[in-house]
Amino acid sequence: MTTFQLIWKLVRYRPLWYTVNALMWTLIYLAPIAPGLLTKAFFDALTDSAAAKLGLWAIIALLLAAAGGRAVLIVLGFMTDVNFRMRMGGLLRRNMLRHILKEPGAKAIPVSPGEAISNFRDDVEQTEEAVSWSVDALGMTVFAIVSFAILVRIDAQLTLFVFVPLVLVVTAAQLSTARLQKYRAASREATGQVTEAISEMFGAVQAIQVAGAEERVIGRFRKLNEQRRSAMLKDKLFNQTLDSIFSNTVNLGTGLILLLGAQSMRSGSLTVGDFALFVYYLTFVTQFIQNFGKFLTYFKQTEVAKQRMEQLLQNGSPQLLVEPHPLYLRGPLQEPVIPAKTAADRLDVLEVKALSYRYPETGRGIEDIDLRLPRHSFTVVTGRIGSGKTTLARVLLGLLPKDSGDIRWNGQPVGDPGSFFVPPRSAYTPQVPRLYSDTLKRNILLGAADNPEALDNAIRAAVLEPDIAGLPAGLDTLIGPRGVKLSGGQAQRTAAARMFARDAELLVFDDLSSALDVETERKLWERLFERRSATCLVVSHRKAALAYADRILVLKDGRVEASGTLEQLLRESEEMRRLWNRELE
Repeated sequence: MTTFQLIWKLVRYRPLWYTVNALMWTLIYLAPIAPGLLTKAFFDALTDSAAAKLGLWAIIALLLAAAGGRAVLIVLGFMTDVNFRMRMGGLLRRNMLRHILKEPGAKAIPVSPGEAISNFRDDVEQTEEAVSWSVDALGMTVFAIVSFAILVRIDAQLTLFVFVPLVLVVTAAQLSTARLQKYRAASREATGQVTEAISEMFGAVQAIQVAGAEERVIGRFRKLNEQRRSAMLKDKLFNQTLDSIFSNTVNLGTGLILLLGAQSMRSGSLTVGDFALFVYYLTFVTQFIQNFGKFLTYFKQTEVAKQRMEQLLQNGSPQLLVEPHPLYLRGPLQEPVIPAKTAADRLDVLEVKALSYRYPETGRGIEDIDLRLPRHSFTVVTGRIGSGKTTLARVLLGLLPKDSGDIRWNGQPVGDPGSFFVPPRSAYTPQVPRLYSDTLKRNILLGAADNPEALDNAIRAAVLEPDIAGLPAGLDTLIGPRGVKLSGGQAQRTAAARMFARDAELLVFDDLSSALDVETERKLWERLFERRSATCLVVSHRKAALAYADRILVLKDGRVEASGTLEQLLRESEEMRRLWNRELE
């Protein structure tokens, strides 16, 4: 998809808004035509020229009316422009976010979060600018054609000199394309790195303080900020240089035109009114040439924005960026629909055959994993660090795209695990809980219906009730960005309560109890067994989890080294014995 096609598809998304916006700005740019003719008539009247047909006061009244009319048009023009830009930006952001949410969770974005924020903010705004300025370019072109037609009838040679700078501006814009795109790409990349650094610092305040690494972190941030400053300075300086070339080219042309016009007046081929008309239109023609140069600059820079947004789509078609969808900009937003559990969601058995995935960067992963989870079973996946435990959980749930293998739910193949393994079928707690700067209650519910009984049950199952009793505002306590006001164990159990609140058929725990003390962990597994309301797949090396397991899978180098009950494995598997005796930690 070319830059022109991108802009054209955005125009077609809301053609009525674009047409109204284009019409308003065309009228705004055409508005000086009538005052120019009135100015000519005014000066012809002052000099008693035969061309004067209106009285002096009538001309003044019409000039004031034209100025007021143009002011009204400008206000309406900004209203239509803002509405159209909001819809364009909303569509681009909506489509990028929708595609990201459909991608496997562990590979949803191919860049850092800071870079992705820059895509959503800067690149969308750049595209908005280009499409918005296309309206200006259209209106200014119509004005140029009309004014050219009027001026050429008065003095053809002088009129040609008025529009000569336009050729120079277009030539300069074309010659600067590669450098414009290079500096804009570097500026966007540096901005994304700084945004990412800020995010990392706020998310790791405690770790930085504990390590006494404030100076090193600040030093790295200063270095990144200096790189950003340098990149943005080059980008800004080059843009300002182009603007200077555009404006000075026009100014030199203006001076030449005034000299030629003065000579024509001395020779008698121009009246005072004709010269006033040239001077009046010259201001707007100058604006047209400068703004047309700006539009060309924005158009070239949008190529960089388009490439960066396409990069965020990974292997998705570029057409996804401009795929038409409704935007809910008026009225109350619909509440998210939480699927209710039905008989079809019941899990009797989950079967996995020859499941494989290799990380492209390292070649490591999992190979030919077989797994069977009967209803209400408690299966533990264990192994040394790097054996593939977390990878297995992620591939099963569709958070990583499987290379091969078969997943069946009650004997039926699961085509898209990422969209299938969601509540009420499945719920998942990752190694690092994702908490948000909100109340504890909202972090647990996360959009689910506020059912007090279900919430109390989830809190009890997560052994979280003593902690809530000790918080200043209980469930309404604000836990800070990423839950920084909670301990590691509290954060893990908050994520567990969120999972339990979903009442899912399959619960997947990835090292849930790593930050829990022995007693709290014992209570958590004990209460989970009391409920026996879900099938559990647990990634863990902790003895408490292994002791509760109906079946254990021991992974080594991405393959199943052994499987069976704890007693069997301790008797038959050297790897399991070493894990149990903590020799591999």
